[in-house]
Amino acid sequence: MTTRLTLLALILLPCLALAQETVPIPRVSVEVGAARNPQEVSTSLQILALLTLLSVAPSILLMMTAFTRIVIVLSFLKSALGAPNIPPTPVIIGLSLFLTFYVMAPTLDEMNRTALQHYMQQEITMMQAFERAEKPIRAFMLRQTYTEDLNLFIRLSKQPPPRTADELPLTTLIPAFMLSELKTAFLIGFYIYIPFLIIDLVVASILLSMGMMMLPPVVVSMPAKLLVFTLANGWGVLAQALVQGFR
Repeated sequence: MTTRLTLLALILLPCLALAQETVPIPRVSVEVGAARNPQEVSTSLQILALLTLLSVAPSILLMMTAFTRIVIVLSFLKSALGAPNIPPTPVIIGLSLFLTFYVMAPTLDEMNRTALQHYMQQEITMMQAFERAEKPIRAFMLRQTYTEDLNLFIRLSKQPPPRTADELPLTTLIPAFMLSELKTAFLIGFYIYIPFLIIDLVVASILLSMGMMMLPPVVVSMPAKLLVFTLANGWGVLAQALVQGFR
């Protein structure tokens, strides 16, 4: 095996050398120097702001979109089915991400239309673009936030209550939105558990009445739950309920 790898390397090395001679490989360099005019300073600050935004993008995804509710509900479903490893966690995360993009599509489209496109055409500044992009995401979070959770964080902030929704700071809105999403996800998880719990109780009662106490109920209840969930088109119903819950 080692001999074959050595021969393969000897064959590929001339090809790589020839490719380097015929096809130029681009060189990327990063230089740090003094700015020659105020425009260069502004551009550098904008690049720094974009890099900072990319670094906190996972937190923004968790705190300001539908991802939290969707991934918690799907995790509850895994636990209710009695199969903690099926579907695998990467599948749940991937499905949650694409459902999140589907739910957030109208909001993202509005942000693109009102803020990003105008900024790309240099019609507005970066700060104006952020202000315009904040309005659609703020409206989305307000629609999903319970009034009691919002009032809770307004009281905790010890600041005068805002007169309009535009005056509500994001430092108050985001935790209230997160708390409401957790509450909604747990309520949905409770409703998911009820039919599967009934199946577990029925199976356990049947096995006990038949004197089959040595047979674990999960051996019988899990296939029954999978069959009922599949025949009821459970994935489609759950996805529809999650999407419609945000509209």
